[in-house]
Amino acid sequence: MDTLKIQPVVLAGGSGTRLWPISRGDYPKQLLQLDDELTMLQRTAVRLNDTRADDVEIQVRTPIVVCGEDLRFLVAQQLNDISHAPSILLEPVARNTAPAIAAAAQLVGTDDPDTVLVVMPSDHIIADSARFCRAAAVAARACAAAEIIATFGVRPTRAETGFGYIQRGAERSGEVFELARFVEKPDAGTAEHLVADGQHFWNAGIFVARAGTLTRAVAALAPDIHRAVEGAVAARTADGQFLRLGKDEFAASPSDSIDFAVMEKLRDAACGIEAVVVPLDAEWSDVGSWEALLDVLERDDAGNVSRGDVVAIDSRDCVHLSTSRLVTTLGAEGLVVVETPDAVFVAPKSQSQRVRDVVAELNAQQRTEASSHRKVYRPWGTFESLDTGERYQVKRLTVNPGATLSLQLHYHRAEHWVVVRGTAKVTRDEETFLLSENESTYLPLGATHRLENPGKVPLEVIEVQSGSYLGEDDIVRFEDVYKRE
Repeated sequence: MDTLKIQPVVLAGGSGTRLWPISRGDYPKQLLQLDDELTMLQRTAVRLNDTRADDVEIQVRTPIVVCGEDLRFLVAQQLNDISHAPSILLEPVARNTAPAIAAAAQLVGTDDPDTVLVVMPSDHIIADSARFCRAAAVAARACAAAEIIATFGVRPTRAETGFGYIQRGAERSGEVFELARFVEKPDAGTAEHLVADGQHFWNAGIFVARAGTLTRAVAALAPDIHRAVEGAVAARTADGQFLRLGKDEFAASPSDSIDFAVMEKLRDAACGIEAVVVPLDAEWSDVGSWEALLDVLERDDAGNVSRGDVVAIDSRDCVHLSTSRLVTTLGAEGLVVVETPDAVFVAPKSQSQRVRDVVAELNAQQRTEASSHRKVYRPWGTFESLDTGERYQVKRLTVNPGATLSLQLHYHRAEHWVVVRGTAKVTRDEETFLLSENESTYLPLGATHRLENPGKVPLEVIEVQSGSYLGEDDIVRFEDVYKRE
């Protein structure tokens, strides 16, 4: 029996502003747990594990995950938590999907150009995993046998104006069709017509092709991207499970989506590579708005989706989400109510896609809530702001067992550390000493210091900062085990 090798490629970039305030730049949508015990990223990483075919042995490799430098530790932690140790390909700068996919194809194709890549965004929900795996097997087998790039077309369930569409052409073989054209996000009337004719599908942004085929297509249709990515892959360096692409080389690439750079050009190109579409009926959602949760998560008898500490009285067809406090509604209909420790978002569900306008306004006002949560994740653990005033700030630091902060100093603030749980190892200038629960130490302005957790339980420290400037950029690092700048 022949063997078909499948390489999952998971695209884990993106800012996730459409689900603000629980999704933000420093903790975007793909890292959230929405539909089950796994996060969206984790679910994507294992999505192809059960892919099978009757007449060919399918070998699914460990995923390659593409993300930016700023998310690398969170991505690694989530994937390692489900016993995956994937290669994480780091983009030095954001350049959209075409360079990211081209880099993964170049990397895989260097060793085995016939391996079939299945490229998946990390922030989609696909409820019927069995049907998805079946469609993936159909697409992978077709791509293994021909110079084609397949994309999945989701069978539309409504006249959606927020998605692009794909029109299928003639049938090539069972469940594989020629790709006739792409349609940009339509107006409501056009969307109704597209859904009614039965020939159009939602564009899911999932692509399947041999690594060598993808590389040749990018070289022929987007040569500037190909040259930049080829150089970036050649200049890559390994850092544990991270693969860092060459920074200058990758930055030279144009920023473009794979749709615009490659897929929409294939029909009229003379490169010998064709585009096909495989229909997908697997309860797919890109969770592109708060309203979308009503379609993908379980509702109560009144049609509400509720998560957290929620009391809804005589309320119907609402999304309620609480992360830290009690949320109540009375007589509400068609509302989205989302609470986090530092922000509350309320909107009619029909207007929930305009949450981007809220984020834009917060950015215009230079408010940190646009991109950061009150709890901030670091490779060593987390810190959470508890109180802030003029010339002072109080934080709770949680340091993971065996983790250590960088050796650092501050020019504008002094700090006082109080251990409330665990044991801390403290470096202060030339001293190194241990602190137990209910013990504390003072770190004068300008003192070189480090905090470590030598124990086997999380270390919790209350940090009181005082000084003329309390910003996170007042850090001079001398040593850092995580190799941050």
